[in-house]
Amino acid sequence: MSKSIIITGFHAIQAQLKFNPKYLIKIFILNKRCDKRLNTLILEINNFDINIQQCTKVQLDKLSNYQTHQGIAAEILLPILPNQCELITYVSKLDNASLILILDSIQDPRNLGACLRSANAAGVDCVIINKDGSASISALVHKTSAGAINQIKIFQVTNLSRTIKALQQQNIWVIGLDSSANTLIYQIDLTTPNAIIMGSEGFGLKRLTKQSCDQLAKIPMQGKVESLNVSVATGITLFEINRQRFL
Repeated sequence: MSKSIIITGFHAIQAQLKFNPKYLIKIFILNKRCDKRLNTLILEINNFDINIQQCTKVQLDKLSNYQTHQGIAAEILLPILPNQCELITYVSKLDNASLILILDSIQDPRNLGACLRSANAAGVDCVIINKDGSASISALVHKTSAGAINQIKIFQVTNLSRTIKALQQQNIWVIGLDSSANTLIYQIDLTTPNAIIMGSEGFGLKRLTKQSCDQLAKIPMQGKVESLNVSVATGITLFEINRQRFL
């Protein structure tokens, strides 16, 4: 069953209006705010017949869970994420330069949002998350993705190993990022259709996920830290793919 969440701030609401207005349920605005930016946004909202409700600062603070809201918030409906069957149908229609990002149990919503932002910026065709062990799509994920969540296809699956096998049957080369790998990400030909798998914070790829990959690779580390933040590693990897494909 679909549920609703509260998102806040002009950028998030403008992105929702632009890409997914049908999921907007209600807009809440600060009753004492009246300026050009808000009035312009209200004119856009009025084009979609969305209910607008004025609130006091106390009410808006509570609605936004005391996060920064810029005097505006919105209740949106979260669509049910498509499953593995829908994923394979989608992938079968992609061209020869397909690029898929798989996130294996990313638990921090900020990291999940940042990964979605990088995926969108890098032109990823779709993102796959697992149903159990992954952070759910939340207001914080929305905020951290900076609107990217409305512009990228996200699939949710119950068994990543099974999904990997299904992707391999579609001639997708699956590469897992793992700090213990012998091969550097820069040594791999990333111009072919591929799926990149990023592991969870602190634990990396699950054993079965790792065993299912066609290849493992790592990002070289020069300093004394053991690993990069998963969203940073995701950005590095995706843009190495872009470098190989477009430069």
